[in-house]
Amino acid sequence: MRGVQIFSGTSHPVLAETICERLGTLPARADLGKFANGETQVNIGVSVRNQDVYIVQSGSGKINDSVMELLIMISACKGGSAKSITAVMPYFPYSRQSKKKSHRGAITARMLANLLSVAGVDHVITLDLHASQMQGFFGKPVDNLFAEPFIARWIRMNVPGWKEAVVVSKNAGGTKRVTSLADTLKLNFGIVTTDRRRPRATTLSDSTVFFDSIEESDNPPKLQKPFALRFQGGKNDHPRSEGPTSAPNAEDSSVETVDFLRPGTPPGARRPSELEAAHECTDVRVRDVITGRLVQGQLVDDDYPSADPNSEPATPTADREGSEAIPDSMVNSILSTTSSAPPEHALGGSFDAAESSDEEGSTSHGHEKEKTITLVGDVRGRTVFIVDDMIDKSGSWIAAAETVVKRGGAKKVYCIATHGLFGDESLDQMEACASIDHIVVTNTFPISPQTLRRSKKLIVIDISSLIAESIRRHHYGESVSALFHLNE
Repeated sequence: MRGVQIFSGTSHPVLAETICERLGTLPARADLGKFANGETQVNIGVSVRNQDVYIVQSGSGKINDSVMELLIMISACKGGSAKSITAVMPYFPYSRQSKKKSHRGAITARMLANLLSVAGVDHVITLDLHASQMQGFFGKPVDNLFAEPFIARWIRMNVPGWKEAVVVSKNAGGTKRVTSLADTLKLNFGIVTTDRRRPRATTLSDSTVFFDSIEESDNPPKLQKPFALRFQGGKNDHPRSEGPTSAPNAEDSSVETVDFLRPGTPPGARRPSELEAAHECTDVRVRDVITGRLVQGQLVDDDYPSADPNSEPATPTADREGSEAIPDSMVNSILSTTSSAPPEHALGGSFDAAESSDEEGSTSHGHEKEKTITLVGDVRGRTVFIVDDMIDKSGSWIAAAETVVKRGGAKKVYCIATHGLFGDESLDQMEACASIDHIVVTNTFPISPQTLRRSKKLIVIDISSLIAESIRRHHYGESVSALFHLNE
């Protein structure tokens, strides 16, 4: 192509060469190196005046060096009077940090987008962003391509009996990606979720907080209390009453009642889960829900001893037989906590901040030794495709694979992702897992030839043709929308 210069950074030169080969050209010359003190040095070796420049630089093991090198290359081409500069980033660095995860956290992905704009980029081409809303961080156009058509084509051509398979998400945040692939292949889908077991309360003598509504009755209006906050002991010695709230001087002193007015909520309103808990569930779909226990990341039997220290009964602050009421200061503390404090998983009480992976992109808490894992969907005797956008740590993948095999009865498991980061020794751990049969990723992230030769389960799908076609269409001013809906 005339009027085009394609440069390759040091992060993934093999992918850049494959892209240039498909476009019938060679990577443009650029001298990349470092000074003695570690500073990055860039020298563009060809003229880029009035040229369309494409810089192929994906994330790599040395992520910060790759980002800095890309910024300097963009700035150098901008100073060389390039007509346009496009950053081709198959794996976008820091994409997991696209929202605040704590009140003092940083939205690093937005900061990187600002750095690229300041350096002089005019266009960005990337693949399977961790969060698609990241495109709004840029003031320039962003083409977020999808590897799903290539993955679907590989499944059709290489997986025997794929029409009877099930696509499974290993966490709640990846359901949209899983359902999209399931719709493409016309398959059923399922989900595996992992939740930390809620520890018993340590400050309220193993108490449970209930928000109960009061049913309509014939009592005078002065006795009607729209909502009551009650503290009930761990034993089932004192069932909840469905009628009006007991007076403070009632005989049952083991339950403390506190008025909790909530204007605007009609009397008799109750969460469905509380109503259904008292009746036996007759829905046949419940047979497709399987639960298991994870102790320190390992799937264990139900009779395995608990490893959570919080599961032990706490030292009671009041006698369970009701000899002493709960202090008012403690009640006020619970009221303020339940009414105003934001939940741990989100800022501002929004579930949108949930992680798409229970391990990757977040730091694990040391006290979370035991978790509950749930499988929803029928996978017995079927092939299972566990799908996510990246593989970094192996814990959640191994847990999901063991759950669908040991608990669900699946016969074969494929772990499929777009970006194969394989941090630490995650690839070796997945290789050693007997429940995982194949690991399928694309070549957006560099994988060394030694790793490919050493691994027996790893399969890499080449997506260079997708990126090359995107570059060609962008250069000639053609629409790239057809790349989002490739005919298989």
